Parts: sequence; C-alpha cells; structure tokens
Amino acid sequence: MASNRALFDQQLEELKNELVEMGKLVETLIAESVRSLQEGDMKAAQKIVDEDPIINGLEYKIDDLGTTLIATQQPVAKDLRKIIIAFRMASDLERMADLAVSIAKVTLRIGGEPLVKPLIDIPRMATMVRQMTTDCIDAFVKEDVDLAYKTCKMDDEVDNLNSQILRELFSFMVEKPAWVTQSLQLIFVSRYLERMADHATNIGENVVYLVRGERPELNS
Repeated sequence: MASNRALFDQQLEELKNELVEMGKLVETLIAESVRSLQEGDMKAAQKIVDEDPIINGLEYKIDDLGTTLIATQQPVAKDLRKIIIAFRMASDLERMADLAVSIAKVTLRIGGEPLVKPLIDIPRMATMVRQMTTDCIDAFVKEDVDLAYKTCKMDDEVDNLNSQILRELFSFMVEKPAWVTQSLQLIFVSRYLERMADHATNIGENVVYLVRGERPELNS
C-alpha cells in the first residue's frame, strides 16, 4: 500500500509540474503577444500563432496523466478533486493561450501600421493578467486559499481597466472615424485580456474548492 501511495504521489507531482510548465508558457504568450502589438512585430506575432499546438499538446498530456491516475489508482475524496481540478486548470490555461494567439492575430491584421495611440493601459492589463496566472498556479501547487482569493480580487481591477479602455477607444472612434477599424481591433485585445483574467479566476475558485470542498462564486 505504501509503495502504491508513493507512486501516486510521484505521478501527481508530475501532473503539477506539467501544469506549472503550461502556466509559464501561457505567461510568456501573454507578454509576447502584447509586445508584438506594441512594437508591430510581425515575426513575433506569427511565432505565437505557429506555436499554439505546443500548449494544446500540454493539455493533452495533462489529460492523459490524469486519466491514467484515475484508472490505475482509483483516487477518492481530495485526491480525486486534485486530478479533476487539474483537468479544469489545463482547459482554462489552454483558452488563455488561445486568447493570446488572438491578440497576435490582431497584430498581424494591423500589419505594422502606426497605432492610433501609444499603448499604456493594455500592457498594464497584460501585466496584471500575467500576475494572476502566476498566483493562481502557485495557489494550486501550495493549496493556498488566501493566494487564490487574492488572485480573484485582481479580476475586479482588470474589469475596471477594461471598461476604461473601452470608453477611451469609443471616444477616439467618434473623434477620428478614420481610425475606427484599428480602434475596434484594440477593443478586441482589451476584451481578450479581460477574458483571460476570468479564466485565472476560475482557477482560483477551483483551488478554494480543492482545499475546502466548497465552490465560492468569485467570478461575477
């Protein structure tokens, strides 16, 4: 029995490590996608689009690891919750990566044209979302409920910043109709980042569920 438990713990640790790696890659994608937009870096944007299958592959690997654990170890209670939550986290991280790819595609659509205005708030949002990603993964690894709640509270800040960006860009569109198309693209970027924050909040909620066995509603 002890050896079975040791094997289970080893496999569960591998599952955690894959999630940590996936989270780091998502953070990099967020940073690089927004940087490509700021700098009009077509090469970097295309690289993000091309590397999307790497994240998909990690999600599949996590699914396979978790499925094997359930089939061979038949975990119950909290151990089973850990694996189920790992599936959900991988799904949220994969969707965040997809949204980073969508930002890179905005860069490609803009095609190196001068931006309607210097980007200030969008990079700020990206920094906040990256921090949320780091914190929610750490909260899972450490089973830290306080850190999970901290992550979820940052979602309100991201929402407020998104609203501010939308107001500014809509006003800009009224003042300068020639820039409507690009302004709409930047609105999409802001919305993509806001949705990433929602996915990070989902992970935070799942961490609370893991530790306490109850699911709070933090993503309203």
